[in-house]
Order: sequence, then structure tokens, then C-alpha cells
Amino acid sequence: MSACLYIVVEGEDPGFDIFVNGRALARNEDALEKMAQRVGVKPLLEFFSADVNSMALLLEEGAGDPEWAKTLPPPQWFAPEDGLITVRKLLNHLKASPTSLGNETEAVAQEMEEFERVLHKAAQRQLRWQLAVSWK
Repeated sequence: MSACLYIVVEGEDPGFDIFVNGRALARNEDALEKMAQRVGVKPLLEFFSADVNSMALLLEEGAGDPEWAKTLPPPQWFAPEDGLITVRKLLNHLKASPTSLGNETEAVAQEMEEFERVLHKAAQRQLRWQLAVSWK
């Protein structure tokens, strides 16, 4: 089972493509969290939020504990500008240290660029966002 991190933009249709692969980001989440701490930004998972429906999907996919899911706080939405701070700082670090994640660095940087594109468009349209996780 593999995971992917992806962006959910508030509302039914943001008017632009929000697809991001997110598999390399998920595979390297621990290293990215440590990197975020080193460069002084919020880790990506601090933007995670889930509602009852998305948690139900995760539970159907075999991820998570049904008891834990019952204690989730209400969904949170974040300003895209806050996400851009994290994404751009991590992306700059990856570009400055192209071996920082070994052979995964390029794939992670490409997905970070996709995150940056989506968050930039969300900021232009003043739409809030959250990070979601999917297991396949």
C-alpha cells in the first residue's frame, strides 16, 4: 500500500487543476519534516486536515483506526500563502542540496513545484486549502 499527499482546495470547483502526484512527498515525509525543522518552517503535515467523509474513505482503504477517527477536530482550512512559505523554503533547500534526499530529491522537488503551482493559484483566487492523504 502506498500513500500520496495531495491538496484539497475549499469549495466545489476552484476553476483550475489541483492534481499533484504526491507519492514522492509521502515516501519522504519523515525526511521532509526534519528538513522543515532545520530550515525553520512548518512541516507539510501541519497543514493536514480531514473531515468525516475523507476519514471514512481512509478507513475503507484500510488506513487509520476507527476509534481515533471519531475524535477528529472539525476540518481546518489554511491560507495558501502559509503553505507557500513552507513549500518554497523546502524547494529552495532541495535545489541548493540536490543530494539531500538521495535519488528521491528530483521527484520530491518536482512534486513541490506542483504544490507551489496549485497554492499560487489558490492564493490568486483567495481560496483556502488543506493537505490530505490517500492510500492506494
